[in-house]
Amino acid sequence: MKQISGNKLLVKALKEEGVEYLFGYPGACTIDISDELYKQDDITIILPRHEQALVHAADAYARTTGKVGVCLVTSGPGATNLVTGLATANYDSVPLVCFTGQVARNLIGNDAFQEVDIVGITRSITKYGVTVRRREDLGRIIKEAFYIASTGRPGPVLIDLPKDVMAELGSAEYPKSVNIRGYKPNTNVHIGQLKRAIKTLNKAKKPLFLAGGGVNIARANQLFRQVVEKTNVPVVTTVMGRGAIPTDHPLFIGNLGMHGSYAANMAVSNCDVLFSIGTRFNDRITGKLHEFAPNAQIIHIDIDTASISRNIHVDIPIVADAKEALEKMNEYVENCTTKKWLNEIQDWKEEHPLTMRQGAPLGPLDVFGEINRQFDTAIIVTDVGQHQMLTSQYVEITEKKQLIMSGGLGTMGYGFPGGIGAQIGNPDKPVIVISGDGGMQMNIQEFATAVLEELPVIICVFNNEYLGMVRQWQKLFYGKRYSMTNLKYGALYRRSEGQEMPAYTPDFVKLAESYGAKGIRVMNREDVPAAFEEARKNTKGPTLIEFIIDPEEMVYPMIKPGGTLEDMILDC
Repeated sequence: MKQISGNKLLVKALKEEGVEYLFGYPGACTIDISDELYKQDDITIILPRHEQALVHAADAYARTTGKVGVCLVTSGPGATNLVTGLATANYDSVPLVCFTGQVARNLIGNDAFQEVDIVGITRSITKYGVTVRRREDLGRIIKEAFYIASTGRPGPVLIDLPKDVMAELGSAEYPKSVNIRGYKPNTNVHIGQLKRAIKTLNKAKKPLFLAGGGVNIARANQLFRQVVEKTNVPVVTTVMGRGAIPTDHPLFIGNLGMHGSYAANMAVSNCDVLFSIGTRFNDRITGKLHEFAPNAQIIHIDIDTASISRNIHVDIPIVADAKEALEKMNEYVENCTTKKWLNEIQDWKEEHPLTMRQGAPLGPLDVFGEINRQFDTAIIVTDVGQHQMLTSQYVEITEKKQLIMSGGLGTMGYGFPGGIGAQIGNPDKPVIVISGDGGMQMNIQEFATAVLEELPVIICVFNNEYLGMVRQWQKLFYGKRYSMTNLKYGALYRRSEGQEMPAYTPDFVKLAESYGAKGIRVMNREDVPAAFEEARKNTKGPTLIEFIIDPEEMVYPMIKPGGTLEDMILDC
């Protein structure tokens, strides 16, 4: 039988797994793999300017297409530059297969040049990680990696490839199936538990659905909407669950949690049955654990057994895939009596509507309002900070729109490369990145990637000259001591004891133009529509729109750290 090198088998495996795009950056330990990839035309190689951007791009590609994102980096620093992206994907359940180069087996553990124990380093932030020690195991391990990444609760898998293993000749066969003795993910629904949950829902006087990111990951949005409309039960979502039901749906209340709406948080605090699907109940939505949904029986559907009753005690646990569970629910649910409850929720909405004051020449609502008006179809990718929370509050997410962000880890620098990955995976959809001036600078070098790949990503930079979210905490809880958040701080500030500051750096418009992208600066609300219209005309490359925002803009409501859902700061 014909024998081939491990490098050739890897390329063959990628083709058989249907990989269309590989996000890669080369190095000494992967140069032979790069050479094999050069000889084929089926897989398109995306070359970024930094490995962290590479893994974020693969992550967003996976989130927006439902396919597995694939990365290839070299050993040592190439591998360690993946760490933040792996943790981001792990928190948010994103299927990635990341291949890292490694020094030859006889050098492992000897502090060789560009050698690190990347499997050990990433053990806690990957679903599975392994160093391939034998050429005969290579095909099986790759096959298992794609299976593990995409089944059960999805997540990142890391495969470490020693250079000598990849050079060794071996079988050209790539497995057709997977049989992992210790990994048998369950997706089937326990009908008895599900019927018990539905019976509890039917008896409730104040029932409430809580939809998390699991509904979006399972692509169960249509099913969830059907269940909601059959039951007439209102819905709150986590930030990651936004879009599980269209945000303009009459039964959608809003997001809950630290920056959730007043009505959504009050609904959770007063409901008698909380039916949760696909959320981890993390601290940003619960506040004080013992005061979360104090009057409610809690039902929790989640594919990950470990997520059930880990933070919040659950009365009826159901381990199942969200889509499978909702398909079964759709068969059994019936209309619930919720008219009085819905009126109570409406009163909360009217008492404290979600809104922002219109001040200054330009505010975030001017930008979000225009996005809602001009884009019926879009993928919205945010970075992390105030703009992220405001986006999750005010941008309408309907059937033709998708919102993605780093939710669990809160990774600054995710937005721009995420937009690149989303645009590569969805070339026919508008992609809008919403970033702060701080997060934008963390991966701004990816303008080179976006320009060379001719990606018409629209990048909205909210420039308030500060790291806004931390500044907000400093304003509210630290006596306005703005330590380490002023992005104009430097030698001049210190020399003049805060009386003088330099011009903001960089000039985002000039920097975008230096890469060959289009740059637009907007300082007044009346110029916002034209800026987006101009950006939409640029179909062969990225456009950056810098919006000059008042540093005093705040995100409300806000729950103070350690508070309960009812301890909301509505304004100040």
